[in-house]
Amino acid sequence: MKFKLGNVRDFSLSGISVSYKSKLSDFNALDLLKLSSSFAQGNFPVSFILNVEAVNPNDGTGGYPSTNATLKSFAWRLLLDNKETISGNISQPVTIPGTGQAEIIPLQINMDLLSFFRDRGYESLINLALNLGGNGGSASQITLYAKPVISTMLGDLAYPQELKIVDFEFTKD
Repeated sequence: MKFKLGNVRDFSLSGISVSYKSKLSDFNALDLLKLSSSFAQGNFPVSFILNVEAVNPNDGTGGYPSTNATLKSFAWRLLLDNKETISGNISQPVTIPGTGQAEIIPLQINMDLLSFFRDRGYESLINLALNLGGNGGSASQITLYAKPVISTMLGDLAYPQELKIVDFEFTKD
């Protein structure tokens, strides 16, 4: 299997969508009041979906039949801007078809930015949120480490070490 970070979608900061915003001045006065109040109270919750693209290389082109693969477990650790934050796993197995096409594994992320970035100011954290999930945002500041477990006819196959998954290339299988 090969993995790559896809897009970030449905990003919200303190319950306010940043999907169509690219700078601080794109927020209206009520949004800014809510954001500054949340920051002053010591919490800056974010919620978003991080799409991981998975490709099954068993697509039938190497002389073997096309074979679907089941991703049984996908224990992950999330780094934002090179800082380790939260970890998790998929809630149910995901079938990756043997077509050579990317299958999306959506990871629901919920965390408090201030828990991990206390050294940053208000504008810096809003800019981080905009860089991740705003208009034109990308997963370039996200690194995901994962330890996949693939279910096979011979039993479960666990990767021997964590994979580093980034947004610009598929991991090697």
